[in-house]
Amino acid sequence: MLDIVPSLMLVVAVVFLILLMLLNSWLYQPLLAFIDKRDKSIRNDLENVNATGSDVEELKAKTEAIIAEAKNEAAAMRAKTIEESKLLAANKIEAKKEELEKRYQKFIEELKKEEEQLKNELLSQMPLFKESLKAKFSQI
Repeated sequence: MLDIVPSLMLVVAVVFLILLMLLNSWLYQPLLAFIDKRDKSIRNDLENVNATGSDVEELKAKTEAIIAEAKNEAAAMRAKTIEESKLLAANKIEAKKEELEKRYQKFIEELKKEEEQLKNELLSQMPLFKESLKAKFSQI
């Protein structure tokens, strides 16, 4: 049936061992080195991600603090500007009131002068009115 040939078995065994050594040096060792290198790279990337994540959180906290400070400054500036605007408006209103008060006093003085002039004119024309009234009564 089957004949076992020891020399052929020995040649097959030697070829198999040589094939294993060649595969080990050409395929398995470079493949294992590549896998180890990739694992190290992945571990480094994960560590960097964790470190970056904590950096991101720190930067986010700093950013939020800066934004909050900027909002506070803006609110303070807005309040200051509003206060200054109110003060300026109050000063303008006060100045306008004083101007109007002066104009009103001037108007009152002019009105008194006109009243005095009218009174003097009426008093100067009083004899004419008396005569015209006498003439009207005499016609009645």
